[in-house]
Amino acid sequence: MAYAGVAIRYLAILLDLMVLSAVFFPVTRIVKGTWIMSATDHRWAHGWFVTDPLCLIFLAVMILYFVLFEAFPGATPGKVAAGLRVRRPDGGRPGLTRSLVRNLLRVVDGLPALGILGAVLIATSSERTRLGDRLAQTRVVLSRAKT
Repeated sequence: MAYAGVAIRYLAILLDLMVLSAVFFPVTRIVKGTWIMSATDHRWAHGWFVTDPLCLIFLAVMILYFVLFEAFPGATPGKVAAGLRVRRPDGGRPGLTRSLVRNLLRVVDGLPALGILGAVLIATSSERTRLGDRLAQTRVVLSRAKT
């Protein structure tokens, strides 16, 4: 298998975020009457940081988008366009549990900013794995490569 490096994986996630934005931002326009949710959509209430429900819905949709597309077909639309697939080490599709683990760990891989931890782990690993891939036992591979 040919493993995907940092640059092509960033391209894929950028394409996925464009897809999500193209779908979600028109919805916010209809529901809220604004294109962009502002800092005023967040506030403290009773000691809790409260955000606009639309932000929480977007977060849930985003998580489901990555988890479901990677679990069953094995790639999000952005990964397909970039020629990538998420696979188990044996070459099979990851399934729901592995996909959920790898995607929940995006939060950790994204620290401290702009995915630096994930990028360093991908760049220094022989199988190009970030923490989420390692714990979920998944690999991001080039689908167009001859194996």
